[in-house]
This record gives sequence, structure tokens and C-alpha cells, in this order.
Amino acid sequence: MSHLFQVYGKMCATHPWEVIVTIITLTTCFLTMDKPKYSISAKEVTSCSGCIEEHFIAADVIVMTVIRCLAILYSYHQFRNLQKLGSKYILAFAGLFVVFSSFVFTSAVLKILQIELVDLKDALFFFLLLIDLTKAAKLAQFALTSSHKGEITDNIAKGVSALGPTITLDTVVETLVIGVGTLSGVHRLEMLSYFACLSVIVNYVIFMTFYPACLSLMLELGRVSENYEEEQTKIRNMLLEEHEKSNPAVQRVKVIMSLGLMVVHILSRWSDSEANSVLHSKVVNCTEETTYGYLMKQFALSADHIVILILLITLIIKFVFFENRESLADNTVQQSNEALIQTNVCLDRRQRTYSTSVQVQTEGSVEPIFCVEETNSNSDLDSLRTLQDCLEIYRTDDANKLSDREIMMLVDTKHIPSYTLEKAVRNPIRGVKIRRKIIQNSIPFPDVFTSLPYENYDYSKVLGACCENVIGYVPVPVGVAGPLLLDDKEFYIPLATTEGCLVASTNRGCRAVEKGGIRSQVVGDGMTRGPVIRFPSIVKAGEAMLWLKKDENFFIVKKSFDSTSRFAKLEKVTVHIAGRYLFIRFVARTGDAMGMNMISKGTEKALADLTDRFPDMEVLSLSGNICTDKKPAAINWIEGRGKSVVCESIISAGIVSSILKTSTQAMVDLNISKNMIGSAVAGSIGGFNAHAANLVTAIFIATGQDPAQNVASSNCLTIMEPWGEDGKDLYVSCTMPSIEIGTVGGGTVLPAQSACLKMLGVEGPNKDDPGANARQLARVVCGAVLAGEISLMAALASGHLVRSHLKYNRSYSSGTSLDSSQCDR
Repeated sequence: MSHLFQVYGKMCATHPWEVIVTIITLTTCFLTMDKPKYSISAKEVTSCSGCIEEHFIAADVIVMTVIRCLAILYSYHQFRNLQKLGSKYILAFAGLFVVFSSFVFTSAVLKILQIELVDLKDALFFFLLLIDLTKAAKLAQFALTSSHKGEITDNIAKGVSALGPTITLDTVVETLVIGVGTLSGVHRLEMLSYFACLSVIVNYVIFMTFYPACLSLMLELGRVSENYEEEQTKIRNMLLEEHEKSNPAVQRVKVIMSLGLMVVHILSRWSDSEANSVLHSKVVNCTEETTYGYLMKQFALSADHIVILILLITLIIKFVFFENRESLADNTVQQSNEALIQTNVCLDRRQRTYSTSVQVQTEGSVEPIFCVEETNSNSDLDSLRTLQDCLEIYRTDDANKLSDREIMMLVDTKHIPSYTLEKAVRNPIRGVKIRRKIIQNSIPFPDVFTSLPYENYDYSKVLGACCENVIGYVPVPVGVAGPLLLDDKEFYIPLATTEGCLVASTNRGCRAVEKGGIRSQVVGDGMTRGPVIRFPSIVKAGEAMLWLKKDENFFIVKKSFDSTSRFAKLEKVTVHIAGRYLFIRFVARTGDAMGMNMISKGTEKALADLTDRFPDMEVLSLSGNICTDKKPAAINWIEGRGKSVVCESIISAGIVSSILKTSTQAMVDLNISKNMIGSAVAGSIGGFNAHAANLVTAIFIATGQDPAQNVASSNCLTIMEPWGEDGKDLYVSCTMPSIEIGTVGGGTVLPAQSACLKMLGVEGPNKDDPGANARQLARVVCGAVLAGEISLMAALASGHLVRSHLKYNRSYSSGTSLDSSQCDR
């Protein structure tokens, strides 16, 4: 049964225009039909020779007064229930739409049935008494939980499947029950009972056709609301309750009631003709001037109005003077319950963590009860607002007015994503602080963030650029080596590292080349991106490959590529084929940026234009691992990537002996044995060096580069040869074909990293010669690597490596002074 209603509901939701037009067309036809009308003739009304029309009879007045009072009370009850759903929008849409549309369509049905309703004022009370707005509100609320337009029809269908069976059976029972009123003998009650039966049926038809169609159309034409996305669980639970209400026992009881009522109606109608003859002859004389007759007249004239007026005044007084107090009491109870639950959760977490301190620099005390220490004035348990109040404040873009505990409550209930805390509270440091509290309460380690700082940091440059879900920053020691004489210019090299003796050893290498200096040359400049493309056959792949290899076609691709940026300039395109797969390696200059984003944008544009020429090609990925980024690859070692740099230096025999504490012959022999033969035996790719990665990574961290790119950037070939007439001087060169580096973008914008770049004189872009700063930084990296290579190889040749590390790297913290001449890496 539920499945059938779901299919039906989906049909109404997916074809809203057809359903709406059909219903409106039929209604218009009904309303415009002009035929003779007649009034309902129930059983003949008993004649009262002494009563005027306005007095009615006492039973009529009493019954109608009770119905009016019940209608008012029931309307008030429905209003309160809808208000608890938390949406004025749903209240307005479901209430006004259903009442208005049902009244209009019921009037149309009366028109086609040629029935004229006299007492419309009483019909209004029947409307209020019979229409159940909660079902319409639940369907509207469930539809509004849709996160996108495609989900609207599915949600409406699910709502109809859950509510449809119950509403159908309720309509049948309700119609039969109200139909009993047509047998009452009270004239106005009989008339309104007929009308009420029609209203129930029409309301059911409208709810199952016109209402879901209008709901679907309204949401599809408008923008799906985000305010109800967080209510999905609540609404689904509500619909689950509807399913549970429709249990077999209840259904059977309703069916039995329906059958019994049908029997009552059949028997009553069967005996109606016989009863009419008796009723026609019955005359009631109310003209006697008795006390009872006088009271009945007075009661008929005014009592019903007095009762209804008293009821309305009572409800108004209650709403105006007592409603706020009741709401306040309800909020207080709810607030206390939420606070109690939160306290229990915190106590449970305390049993697991043994501590609640989360802050650093300003947080050292441990709260005895609460999960986290609060500095807000409204952070006490008594002032914790309810979830609904917090949501209203948050939705008005005033989340910064909420306390830390209230923000954490919204995060726990999935109303605020943890990664948007900084934006939500409009304060990056506070957002980081709250996230630390949330994490602290979720892990079983006491005071885990005590030594992780988060204050005094400019997070505005981090958010949306460098890191997400920030919980602080890790202070990495930055040492300086130098001066390094490079191309007749001195540089002080910032090295961010936690490896003892690295800075001291590099500093010794700088002293070793101080006299002769280091010369450098950038021999290649081009960042790469290599997408993978698939063709239907090797024939098609081969055609595309041959097309790309033609010189005239390269300029077509270059024009498309270069149009995406002022700085991106395509230099070369190489093509590699593997079956029906084509790997195209784009090589481009990217100015002072490392250039991955820039070249990716250009590659995407070039591929789009290439697709116009080869429509059957399929771009599988913008990166096909032939770039190659952050992975060891021979292609980077052979063809280069980023900046390709070569450095050289000549060190005199005296310096080799006095500063490096070894000989030229020992250094050359060790370099051949270790860096050449040893690396070849190991099958190394780009690892023909002693420790280039140490210097590359330390400089990358200090200057805001991507540390993961040290994989390719550390490719280095170190060569050592005897030099001079007697061969006692030392010639050293380092060839680094793939230094992936930049001075703009990424972490280079962070204050500390920017300061290190400024220290080297390469901060930001070079306006006069775009790309010059990045090339200069690559030269510095290669020069620093050369200095580090010299010092470490000397330490290994002289046997000082282990001794210096054991002596100084482990004992430095105890106060021993560090001598760079003895600390060799």
C-alpha cells in the first residue's frame, strides 16, 4: 500500500503543471455552471407554530454552540502544534493553502451538486474543526529538507507514502462518523453534516493531488532552502512515527468501525421513509408562557454568542499574558535538560581524558566540572541558550554573539561544519580555539594541546590557501648558515630543521667555499603537467600524436595555452604513447610562481581546444603521472622539471686540509665509491649525492615551499674531481635538474616564510623580470646543497660523522657548546 502511494506521490510531484491545470480547469467548470439550485431536504423540520425563524429550537442552539466552541479550541490546538514545528513559513504555507484551497474546491463541488448552503458562518467552524493541518505541514517540512532540486520529488513521494494510507483510512472513518449527523434530526446540524462530509472528501482529494503538485512546483521554481537541511533527521523520524501509527491493529479497528457505521447508515436510510410520516404530523407548541419556554427563548437568542465570546476572550488572555511565561518555562526545562546532558557527556569525557585544559599560553587551569574553560560571560551553565535559540542567532549571521559552548553544541549537532568555524564566528583565532576544544573532548589524551600554540598568528593568510581545520601551528627552529658566496654575492641561508648539526655542518661548507665562491647557472626553466588521454584505437591515438609533433601545430596549442595567464608561457610539448593511451607532457614557464595551478589551467584550456579537433578523445585525468609530481621518476631526472640548475666551486688544498680536515684524494675517492657506485648498486633515480634532500627540505620549509616536492627537487648529481697542476685542489659540482620552487603563492605568503624569502632578497614577484626571483632562489638552493655536500663528504672521509653526532647532537640540550668544526653531517 505504501509503495503505491509513493509511486502516486512521485507522479504528482514530477508532473505538477499537469495536475494543477487539471484541478483548476475542473474547478472553473464547476463554478461557472448555472443550473437551478435547491436546498438539502433532510427529514422534515418539526413545525413550531409559536416560534419565529431566528429563535431556532433549543437542541439546535446547544449543539451548534458546542460545535463552534470545539472548532475554536481545536484551531488553537492546531496552531500551537504547528508553532512547535519551528517554522512560520510552514505554518503559513500549509495552513492558509489547505484551508483556502479546500474551501474553494468544496464550493465548486456544491455548485456542481446544485446545493445551496445557507449558514456559511457555521460552515467556517466546521472547516476549522475538520481540517488537520499537521499532515500538510509535515509533508511541506519534509519536502523542504531537500538539499537539491532533484531530491524534491523523492522526498514528496516518501512523504505521501508515509502519510497516504493513514489519511485515506481516516477520511473514510471521518466521513462515516460525520454522516451520523445527518440522522440527528437537528436541521442546521443535518445541513452542515452534509457539507462537512463533502469537505472531508474534497480536502482529501486536494491533499493527494493539488497540494503535492503545488509544493513541488513552488520548490522547483524557487531555491531549495538550506534552513531545513539540518532538520532532515527530525522529519524522517516524524515520518517513521507515521509509519508506526499505521500498524495493522489500528487499521483493523478503523475498518471494523467503518463497516459498523455503514450498517448504521443503511438501516437509518431504510427506515427513513416510515419515520417521515410520523414526523410530518408532529407539531410542537412553544407558545405557552411558562418559565421553561421563556428561558428557552432567551437562551436561543443569546446564550450561544455569550459562550463563544467568553471562550475567545479566555484564549486571548491566555495567549497574551500567559503564553510567554509558559514558553519561558518550557525553554527553562529544555535548557536544563540540555545542560544536564552536556554535563553528563563532559563528565564521561573527563573519565576518559582526566583533564579538560585545552588552551595554550593562556590556559593552564582545569575546570572541575565543565569540559572546557570558558572566558565568555555567558558561558555558565545557567545562561546556555537552547539549540533553537542558537540556531536563530546563527542564521542571522550573528554567530559571534554565541558562547564557545553554544558554538560547540551547534557543531556537535551538525549545524555548523567544523571546517567553517573561523568564518562562522568571524574570528580566526576564536575559531581555532573552539576547534581545539572539540578535538580535546574527543581524544583520550590529557592536555594534548598544552604545548601546541595557536595565538599570535595571522590565520587570515592561512584560511582558504594553506591549511584547513587549523588547530594551531608547529614552531620549527630556523637556523642560518652563511654567508654563502654565490655568484659574487653573499647570502645567509635560512634552514628550518630539527636535525642537529645540519645547520652547523652547512655553515662549515659555506666557510670552505668562502674564498673561491660558488658559480651557478640556470639551464632549464619549465614546470610540467602531463594529462592522460584515451582514444578508441591506436590509429586515432597515433594520428593525434603525429599532429602534436608538427611544429606548426605546436603554435596552435601554445596560443590556446598562453591565453589563460599573463605569465604562463608554453615552451615545449612532448608526447608518449602506450596502446590507445596518449600522455602529453606540457612544459611552460610560470614566472615567479612554482606554477602547478597556472600550468594546470593552461593545460585544461589546450585540451578543450584539442577535443574540437579530435572529438573522440577522452581526457581521463589532468595528471597522468608523467608530470611527474611528488614521486620519484626518471623523466624528471632526464628532462628536468621546474628549475634546472648547475653549481660549481673550486676549493684549495689548504682549505680542504684546515677546514674540512681531510684531503682531496680522500674526498674524490669517497665520492666515486659512495655517490656513484653505491647509488648505482641501489638503483637510485636522481640520488647520486650525499644528502641533498636535507638542505632542500630545510630551505623549502623555511621559505614556504611545498615540502612534498622535495622528492623531485632533491634530484642531484654531485661530482668531485682533483683540480690544479698538482691535483691537490678540489673541484666540486652539483647538478639539480628538477627544483620545483617559487616565490609567490602557497606558503610564501605566510609572514615567517615571507621573512625568510626577504632575507634572501627574493620576496614576492620580480616586476622587472618575471621569474627572476624564483630562478635566484633555485640558485641559492643548489649552492646550499653544494656546501652541505662538501661538509658531509669531508666528515665521512675523516671519520668525524658518528663522533660529532653522538657527542653534540645528544648532549647539546644539557648545555654543551656546539663547535661547527667538529659537528659534521
